[in-house]
Amino acid sequence: MFQWPKRGDGSQAETTPFRDIGDLKGQVAVISGSTSGIGLALARAVASRGGDVVLNGLGDPSEIERTRAEMEASCGVRVRYHAANMLKGEEVADMVAYAKHQLGRVDILVNNAGIQHVEAVEKFPSDKWEQIIAINLSSTFYATRAAIPIMKAQGRGRIVNIASAHGLVASPFKSAYVAAKHGVLGFTKTVALELAQDNITCNAICPGFVETPIVETQIADQARTRDMTKEAVLKDVILGSQPTKRFVTTDELSGLFLYLVSDLGASANGSSFSIDGGWTAQ
Repeated sequence: MFQWPKRGDGSQAETTPFRDIGDLKGQVAVISGSTSGIGLALARAVASRGGDVVLNGLGDPSEIERTRAEMEASCGVRVRYHAANMLKGEEVADMVAYAKHQLGRVDILVNNAGIQHVEAVEKFPSDKWEQIIAINLSSTFYATRAAIPIMKAQGRGRIVNIASAHGLVASPFKSAYVAAKHGVLGFTKTVALELAQDNITCNAICPGFVETPIVETQIADQARTRDMTKEAVLKDVILGSQPTKRFVTTDELSGLFLYLVSDLGASANGSSFSIDGGWTAQ
C-alpha cells in the first residue's frame, strides 16, 4: 500500500517549508503588462502576501512610480519597475535578469502583456498582426527562456501565462489575437512537459471578458467594425458570450493564480484554466 512521505524520511517536506495559498514571503514575481488591468491586480495579490514584485508596462512615468511606491509602502515589500518593450526579445530577457540582479531570485513569472486589434482578415494591417504576435506570444517565449535557468538553479518555479477564452475558441475580427492566444496554450504545454521533473510548473489562465483598458478599447473597435452602438456591443457581443452576463473580476483571477503558484498547485501543470462565466462550456 502506498505510504505518503513523512517528515524525517528525507523527503522534500523535511527541508523545504510548505507554501500554502497566500504565503509568498521571500518570493519574487516578474509580471509583464502589470501597470494596469489584470497584471496590476496580480502584482497587488503577490505584494499583499509578502512577495517582491517587478512591474512592467506602459503608462505615464509619474503614475507608474506612484503605483510602485504605494505598493511597496503599503505591503512592506520590494517593488521595482522595468520598462522592457515587449516587442523586443532582448529587453524582455533583460527584465528577467534585472529581477534576479535586483531582488535575488525569480520564483514566479507571469506572462500577461497583451494588445488587441479588431478588423476583418482581408483588412487586417500587417503591422498590427506583427505587433500582436510579438507582444502576446513571442514575449512569452523570451521571458520564459530567460527564467528557466534561474528557476532550475533554485529548484522551484511557477510560470503562469495569461491566455484568454480566445485561446480555446475563436471570435470574428480577432485573427491575430486568437492565433497568438492559441499559440500561448501550445507553448504552455510544451514548457510544462520539458520542466515536469524540475519542480517548475507552467500553466495558463484563460479569462473571459474582464473590465480592463484593453476591453474598453475593444468595445469601441467592435462598434466600428460591426456598425453597432457601444451599448449594443457590450450587451450582445462582449457579455453576450458569457452566460453569467457580467465581467470576470480580477479578484476571481487572483484566487486561481494564488493556487497555481502555491505548493497546493504543484500537480497542476500544462493546463489551461477557464474563468469565463461559462463561455467555453457552450
